[in-house]
Amino acid sequence: MHRENLLEKAKNNPFFDVIIIGGGASGLGSAVDAASRGLKVLLVEQLDFGKGTSSKSTKLIHGGLRYLQQGNVKLVREALKERGLLTKNAPHLVSERRFLIPVYRWYELPFYGAGLKIYDFLSFSYSLKKTEILNRKETIEAAPEIQQKDLKGGLVYSDGQFDDSRLLITLARTAVDLGSICLNYMKVQELIKENGCLKGIIVEDFFSKKKYTFKGKVLLNATGVFADGIRHKDDPDAHTMMAPSQGIHLVLPKKFLSQEMAILVPSTADGRVLFIVPWHDKVLLGTTDTFKKNIELEPHYQEEEIEFLLKESAKYLDIPPTRKDILSIYAGLRPLIREKNKATKAISREHLIEISPSGLVTLVGGKWTTFRKMGEDAIDACLKKLHIHKKRSRTERLKLHGYIDNFDRNDPLLPYGSDKESILKIARDNPEYAKKIHPKLPYIKAEILFAVREEMARRLEDVLCRRTRALFLDAKSTLQAAPEVAKIMAEELGLEKEWVEEELKSFMEIAAHYTPPGQ
Repeated sequence: MHRENLLEKAKNNPFFDVIIIGGGASGLGSAVDAASRGLKVLLVEQLDFGKGTSSKSTKLIHGGLRYLQQGNVKLVREALKERGLLTKNAPHLVSERRFLIPVYRWYELPFYGAGLKIYDFLSFSYSLKKTEILNRKETIEAAPEIQQKDLKGGLVYSDGQFDDSRLLITLARTAVDLGSICLNYMKVQELIKENGCLKGIIVEDFFSKKKYTFKGKVLLNATGVFADGIRHKDDPDAHTMMAPSQGIHLVLPKKFLSQEMAILVPSTADGRVLFIVPWHDKVLLGTTDTFKKNIELEPHYQEEEIEFLLKESAKYLDIPPTRKDILSIYAGLRPLIREKNKATKAISREHLIEISPSGLVTLVGGKWTTFRKMGEDAIDACLKKLHIHKKRSRTERLKLHGYIDNFDRNDPLLPYGSDKESILKIARDNPEYAKKIHPKLPYIKAEILFAVREEMARRLEDVLCRRTRALFLDAKSTLQAAPEVAKIMAEELGLEKEWVEEELKSFMEIAAHYTPPGQ
């Protein structure tokens, strides 16, 4: 996947069946679906793939117990099916995670137990392990760090876990494998209209500042929380659709969950679900629900959000985490669809497709778990607009790029799938690249070169935030590793010392959003 080659290919033949704006889960999911049907596809992303919401999730592929509590059985059933499909199509990227719901009041046992039985039932043939009921002793053995005061027992169920950004890059590579052209750092400046109908886009290359014109039979707006910006380019009077909500996650040391069991608290003080989940040998604690008026590319955590998570988790962990324990913080925006008189935590995560009078197809809402179905529905809408009805989606059984079915779940290079051999070859050819980028981070230097050569990483943050998850795992260690990583990238890209200095300055500004207060 080489940016220069893809751009040259687009310039030489700038006419497409579908032009997709947005390189997150919904956009790349749509690109894979469209390409799998034989359509000629161009996808453009204003910055890097997954720069926004798609790299900042809770890292779960799940049905969503909260939506079951809200009575949205349709969404839960759909999500559980998608969870099952993804475990078959990308087993190297999705793993089963057991979750413990601790019970401190006897009446909670039958209440939550009934809900989990329904959850198991709704997954049908895509089920993982069944729900188990644990007594007090078994609960403590499963999660020794659990708060034991008044503990009665627990319920254990299964869901899926993944690395959102690694899956996103896999989707980009899958789309390109199928013939799509996917370009990061291409911002849409204008929509081209002829006789009131959309016919294409004018984009600007972030690096060269050159502008390019691409024509398309149909335009799909899959920009998540930024969807209204594209809609207003099409129609300045279009109503506002998005009501984004911010959620933050704290990353803690593994000592807070020494076993592999995750913990789920069904209802916190603000009515949300609290997750305490093992991830990359660390622990994720989240998430919050804060209405956001201003939509930002790099949202910043709020002090009250940190305080809320520490206070809530202290009710369920024997040793409460403190600010000093926080290794990193990340904030993301949920692309919720505006509904009057509803708190954001109560707004459905179902997706919606809108077609404007000029023909702009907009895909909004949804969640990571249902990205495949969202893409299928969006491309169905595009084909309907083109009066094409025979090209059915093939993605239910489509193996994603790098697919392997024989692997070691503990292999640190597992998310690369079959591409792992390319990384190992880089390390064999030069033993220097077999070394870690930092003693406290799990990544080796060969992964940096691979990200630049094969995964279209062009900036320091691309590598340290999304091709690897370094900044998400340990902000302080990542800042220490950044100068060496920047030098490796500059040498590979043929860039000068000035580029290194500028990238380090820019990266430090971004890292401030992830660095715990006082560090």
